Amino acid sequence: MKYKLFLLGFFIISAPALILGEIFLLTNKSFSQITSKKIISPIAAVDYSQSVESTKQILSPKEAQNSSMDTTIVGADARPFLMKAYLDKYSSPLAAFSDLIFDVSQKYGVDYRLIVAIAQQESNLCKKSPPNCFNCWGVGIHSRGTMCFDDYPQGIEFMGNYLRTEYLDKGRQTPEEIMGKYCPLSDGSWAFGVRQFMADME
Repeated sequence: MKYKLFLLGFFIISAPALILGEIFLLTNKSFSQITSKKIISPIAAVDYSQSVESTKQILSPKEAQNSSMDTTIVGADARPFLMKAYLDKYSSPLAAFSDLIFDVSQKYGVDYRLIVAIAQQESNLCKKSPPNCFNCWGVGIHSRGTMCFDDYPQGIEFMGNYLRTEYLDKGRQTPEEIMGKYCPLSDGSWAFGVRQFMADME
């Protein structure tokens, strides 16, 4: 009997304490969940938004366009840029006409690298060509005279048409096959050089 009275008294005394403790724990848990979801205050969110917007405005329209262009240059679009970089690397006067070389190559269905590689093989990219002749490709240079052009654009146009009509259309597709007519006395080094220069532009 005394034992039962003791337990009843203990329960009466401890029950309020247990209930208050549970309420305290539940309140802290709810508060913790609320604060964990609150990442930034509304003021901080506004400041962050303004910061992002100001960052976007750092680039001028022209810079933004160039930045966008850099990320979209792929595949075929990269070819004129690769050729320009190659010609600039060797300080070739043809660098100023890289767009024209590419346009002519597309016009006649000729690999643009072939036009440049032959110029590299024949004249070190126009740095060892006949003076005031604009013939970088060694074409029409023989004992009877030298074929000259009025300027580089005329020479580029001629080469595109010449390679198409006199070589590609007649089944001479590879540097080795072209060499048989273009430079028949070569021991193979002409084709080897042209092929290597073409590979350098890939």
